[in-house]
Amino acid sequence: QVQLVESGGGLVQAGGSLRLSCAASGRTFSTYGMGWLRQAPGKEREFVAAISWPGGSTYYADSVKGRFTISRDNAKNTVYLQMNSPKPEDTAVYYCACTRRLFTTTTYGYDYWGQGTQVTVSS
Repeated sequence: QVQLVESGGGLVQAGGSLRLSCAASGRTFSTYGMGWLRQAPGKEREFVAAISWPGGSTYYADSVKGRFTISRDNAKNTVYLQMNSPKPEDTAVYYCACTRRLFTTTTYGYDYWGQGTQVTVSS
C-alpha cells in the first residue's frame, strides 16, 4: 500500500512558476512509476507528465512540453512537478499518482492517487 499527499498548489500569475510536491509513504515507492494528472472544471481528468521506474525516462502531454518538468527523489520518497510559464488553461486540480507499471500515460493506468492540489493561473 502507498499513500500520496500533494502540496505546493495555489495562485500563480501567467508566466510565473510553481513547484508541486508529492510525498509518498510506503516501503516500495521506488518500484512505482509516478505521474501527475489534472482535472479542470467541466473537463475529463487528463495526463500531464510521468516518470518511469526507477526514474530514467520522462513523458509529457503535448500541452505542457517545454514548460513542465517532472522529477523524483527516491531517497526522499518524493515526486515533483516544476511548472514554468503556466497558462490560464493550466488551471486545474493536480493529482499525484503511482502505478505498478514501469510507466503509463493513461489515467486508468494508475493504482494509487493523492487527494489533489488546486492550481489557479491568472492572466
